[in-house]
Amino acid sequence: MKFNIYIILSTFFLLLSCDQTTINQGKKLDTTFEKKYKNSGFSLIYNDQLKIKKIDQRSLTIFHKNLKKKSSVKITNPLNGKSLIAEVKSNRVKFSPFYNSIITQRIAEELELDLDEPYIDIILISKNSTYIAKKTKTFEEEKNVAEKAPIDGIKISDLNSSSKTKKKLKKNNKFSYYIKVADFYYKKSAKNMSNRIKNEVKLKNIQIIELTKTNYRLLLGPFNDIQSLKDSFEKMNSLYFENLEIIKDV
Repeated sequence: MKFNIYIILSTFFLLLSCDQTTINQGKKLDTTFEKKYKNSGFSLIYNDQLKIKKIDQRSLTIFHKNLKKKSSVKITNPLNGKSLIAEVKSNRVKFSPFYNSIITQRIAEELELDLDEPYIDIILISKNSTYIAKKTKTFEEEKNVAEKAPIDGIKISDLNSSSKTKKKLKKNNKFSYYIKVADFYYKKSAKNMSNRIKNEVKLKNIQIIELTKTNYRLLLGPFNDIQSLKDSFEKMNSLYFENLEIIKDV
């Protein structure tokens, strides 16, 4: 009798197991994710002297090098927290890699950007827009390293203030920015990259900041004037880093 009960229970659990296996095998797990673009840096404010494709100065559109046309982005002025949504008009306009975008006067006015330091954050928000990765130089030592995002960005410009109702921001902090090269999982990897930068582009003002025991940030700087920042950024760009960023107040 006990043997028969054992057989029945065994059969029941075997059938249950088969049903679960069938369900699991039939269910397709969605493991894909969208690679979002994020960058902090200086933007170039459009003006008629730029020998590039024209853009409507009153529009909420930008030129960008790496995002698809019609992608939607959130642009934020980190100094005052103001933000807006803009659309990428084109990714085929050529401009210095020192700048992370070209924006219109309206965007600059809406965000109340400091005209001497038009520093912005850009985040891709389009549901179906993906980051167009550049061809990137790969270093052998970094192949097994867990890295967090970086790409290129930066700029300067002049803007005539046309809004009488908007107050001009007071500049309380001196010019001080860093080039964020990358975040590394291992400190040794950050040191290896630091040595490469010293050897290949001859830059020496390099820092490795320990954020956590598994997150080491490689920085260049600080830079106290826009020209030295631009010069160093352009030298770094020769190494084809995918996402160099400019950060403030480290």
